[in-house]
Amino acid sequence: MTYTLEQLSADIGKALKADSGIAGKQAVCKLVSKVLLDDEFVARHLTAEQCRPRKVLYEDPELGFCICGHVYETAAHGAPHDHGSSWAIYGLAAGDTEMTDWRIVKKGEGGEPSLVEPANTYVLKPGDSHFYDVGVVHSPKRDGLTKLVRVEGANLDRIQRSNIKAA
Repeated sequence: MTYTLEQLSADIGKALKADSGIAGKQAVCKLVSKVLLDDEFVARHLTAEQCRPRKVLYEDPELGFCICGHVYETAAHGAPHDHGSSWAIYGLAAGDTEMTDWRIVKKGEGGEPSLVEPANTYVLKPGDSHFYDVGVVHSPKRDGLTKLVRVEGANLDRIQRSNIKAA
């Protein structure tokens, strides 16, 4: 039997209410990994027709977290970024994504961007999920079809992101 979006959202809510810190987000990573390998969940919620490139599948009215579906049909090389005042969890359902974590070498002030340099690069594969805390700078590189579930601590449509530039 497939894991439903309703079950996922309820389980994420329970995990975050039990622990709103890093341990709670790590528990959410495990829940996300569970749906990434659920073929029925992926077929139902991660289609190009509805998630090209991003769709909010669920937004929690109490805690504010969002479950988003993403489908990238072609290569996509993202710039270094954070999620402003929010955290995020990326989970791969199809395709590989090379992720780079960046280190801030000069904090931006006023209108100047923060300057960053690469610190660590790794590949997320189907079934993998990864937690990015508030302020963690990262960038994705996808070379082909990629499907992912991303849980955002708050709807990123309403969050101002930091001004970041590679040094």
